[in-house]
Amino acid sequence: MICCALRWALLGAVTLEFLYQARTYYSQGSFPSFFYRDPVGARQPRAGPMTVQTPVTPLGSRAPTSTLQLFLGDLYGRDKTYQGSRCPSGIRKRIAGTKFSSIFLEAIPVLQWAQHALSAEYRRLQSYGGAHGWQDVGWPVVRDTLTRLNASANGRMFDARPGAAAGGSPCVRCAVVGNSGILNGSRAGAAIDQHDYVFRTNAALTKGFERDVGRRTSFYIFSTNTMMNSLHNYASNGFRQLPQTPETKYIFLPDHDRDYLLLQAALTNRPVNSGPDEGARPERYFGKDLRAEKFKMFHPDFIRYVRNRFLRSSILDTPLRRLYRPSTGAVMLLAALHTCDEVSAYGFITSNYQAYSDHYFDRTQKALLFYANHDLWLEMRLWQKLHQSRLITLYTRG
Repeated sequence: MICCALRWALLGAVTLEFLYQARTYYSQGSFPSFFYRDPVGARQPRAGPMTVQTPVTPLGSRAPTSTLQLFLGDLYGRDKTYQGSRCPSGIRKRIAGTKFSSIFLEAIPVLQWAQHALSAEYRRLQSYGGAHGWQDVGWPVVRDTLTRLNASANGRMFDARPGAAAGGSPCVRCAVVGNSGILNGSRAGAAIDQHDYVFRTNAALTKGFERDVGRRTSFYIFSTNTMMNSLHNYASNGFRQLPQTPETKYIFLPDHDRDYLLLQAALTNRPVNSGPDEGARPERYFGKDLRAEKFKMFHPDFIRYVRNRFLRSSILDTPLRRLYRPSTGAVMLLAALHTCDEVSAYGFITSNYQAYSDHYFDRTQKALLFYANHDLWLEMRLWQKLHQSRLITLYTRG
């Protein structure tokens, strides 16, 4: 306990220093005011073949256009799970004719599971901190958590392709729903629910907002930190528990060891055994159905790849670089881009964001806040480019 107390005291000191540096750094440029949000900021089919022993990054025409610093680690494992889509008009078919063809890796591992619980893999990913590797997580915690993600559903996003068995469309259609105020009054709920799968994140309120945001939640994406913050900060708005339906699966975005410890607790149906959430019971968050099939976890390679190739912010050229990562919503949307055949994005930041409140569930008008550990301007430009390239359909209410 003393060790934990010292650790969190040190983290607090680092955070205060970060806040000071962020204020100084952004006050020198033409950026809006920034804040800081995250302190650390039938039978199921088998998952596709994969190789994790030899991480590679295709070079030549597939290399990113900008030179990356060595610490960013533009080197990844391989996973061919999503290369077998039979959708004739899917994203992977269309991307070759766009500007994103040079940075898109078809075999990037999106999820991590039991097949990644290898000591060699741990040594490789130990080079990267935060959400981008295992530098801040001990091998016993990684090993004991991932070995329990041993169901085939843990290794792939979707258990089956809707309609494929009955001769219907082989294309997977996904709605990815953010929390932007642009959805308030949108009446987009019915269109959202008509997709094969619906992704949501953070304060994913649906009750009372069904007409605008829909009812279904196929995947709830979160880090333990963002989940705890959402439950605390938006309880007065009605967000007092995560979506809990037979359809819902939970996808961890591992930001540090809290995520592995909470997932391990869920997979063993026991309270969290250490760390700041010690004693927390997983059924409080995920309900009583704690089967391994209900859980997934993003691979650190995927989060690092998203940062390096899609959202390489100028923050990475500053002393704040260790604390920067793409927002949870950004990782969610880009995960859908890599696993679905068609993606519709609702409730994400658009160029007309100032016309709307921060969240669709806000009781009073609130301005969107920009946080120094994310680059929302860069994310907004990326969504526009993906929309213009016809790789996603971005709801703009225009």
